[in-house]
Amino acid sequence: MAHIKLGFAPTRRSIFSAPDAVRYADLTRQKLKAMHIDFEDITDISEDGLLHDDADRIRIVEKFKAAGIDGLFVPHTNFGTEYEVARLAKEMNVPVLLWGPRDERPDENGIRLRDSQCGLFATGKVLRRFGVPFTYLTNCRLEDEAFERGLKNFIAVCNVVKTFRHIRILQIGPRPFDFWSTMCNEGELLEKFNIQLAPVPLSELVQAMGHAKQEQKEVRSVMDYCRQTFDIRVSDDQLENIAALKTAVRSLADRYGCSAGAIQCWNALQQEIGIMPCAANSLLNEEGFPVVCETDIHGAITALMCEAAGMDEARTFFADWTVRHPDNENGELLQHCGPWPVSCAAEKPVIGYPLAFDYPGAVEAKAKQGEMTLCRFDGDHGQYSLLLGNARGIEGPYTKGTYVWVEVKNWKRLEAKIVEGPYIHHCVGIHKDVVPVLYEACKYIGVTPDLYDNNDEEVRSWIRGE
Repeated sequence: MAHIKLGFAPTRRSIFSAPDAVRYADLTRQKLKAMHIDFEDITDISEDGLLHDDADRIRIVEKFKAAGIDGLFVPHTNFGTEYEVARLAKEMNVPVLLWGPRDERPDENGIRLRDSQCGLFATGKVLRRFGVPFTYLTNCRLEDEAFERGLKNFIAVCNVVKTFRHIRILQIGPRPFDFWSTMCNEGELLEKFNIQLAPVPLSELVQAMGHAKQEQKEVRSVMDYCRQTFDIRVSDDQLENIAALKTAVRSLADRYGCSAGAIQCWNALQQEIGIMPCAANSLLNEEGFPVVCETDIHGAITALMCEAAGMDEARTFFADWTVRHPDNENGELLQHCGPWPVSCAAEKPVIGYPLAFDYPGAVEAKAKQGEMTLCRFDGDHGQYSLLLGNARGIEGPYTKGTYVWVEVKNWKRLEAKIVEGPYIHHCVGIHKDVVPVLYEACKYIGVTPDLYDNNDEEVRSWIRGE
């Protein structure tokens, strides 16, 4: 599971009850500890453990930066000091969560101790003035289910943002000539998002495979794992090539500091090594190193975002939108030659031959059904968006490769979005509902969320904790 550290900076304003603000800050600390959330506190800087003084704020920034926090949580334990919150958030440049506890009934003299909700209104406006995006968790009690749900969702948002801001993709070979749809703008990805590519030619991959075969130990280990996990329908020499390819890609990824890969899976590769890379990709995907087909850089970015949204607890699968279900008007086949991780399979997978090529090395397996998120990061003409929504697995005819039939609410609407763009026939799926996480993460990374179910208000409501 991914690890995220929050900067905890509860805030107050002097004209409201300082003791009550301290009390609620301590109650919030206890809640975070009970939830096993890692956070950096400010009790060693601020005398009362609260943010309201500019000199303290300067030291808090230094501490949070040294600790490498991934997100900022600012409970308004009374009204709060909105300009200090905005200054802190601006300097930290991480996702920000605003929340305040519900105020109690005024006492018998009409006195209110905190006015936390009113302070949230003020801070939201000032953060907008500072150009700081933020996440808002509705004014609720610590004991409410909405608090815990919203905080967990925010932590996953922080993981997506952290991942997205440090993407480097191993690009193995150029895109296949026939796949104009998978072209990307490398310079623009770097300029807009700091997404880096590490291009290597196929010859370097072949050399790395040769080195892996000479070393033998890792290759033999991978072959043993394959024999235990898959139904093997290729020769020992072909299986050795698969294991060497997997080992080589992993070594190149480590050499160039990459977190995902995109490979030119046909046709030059087969002429060099005589196999399809699908099974090797499947093995790498299962390890949490996403590898996508047809040098689809945007697909690799999508896979990293999707796995981060799931807190690295579930593996993703890279698929083609292919054909409509023969009997279900809202059904569609998701399929690919065989790169899906084994943990997605509903049956023992086979290493054999793909549908469209006469080379060994593909994986065959029907995937698990259940609830899923489907998504696609893409763009053109300088504008980038993330297509995303929910689906569920359904029964359908057998087909070759790794596949699953899915049903969505309105296939025709989704089909139009894919055709009209900026998307293509590739998507990424995960057996988790991470739509609210990805939707909220988009505001921090300069990407437009595009819900194919047109349910923006429903998702926003869920994020707020309604």
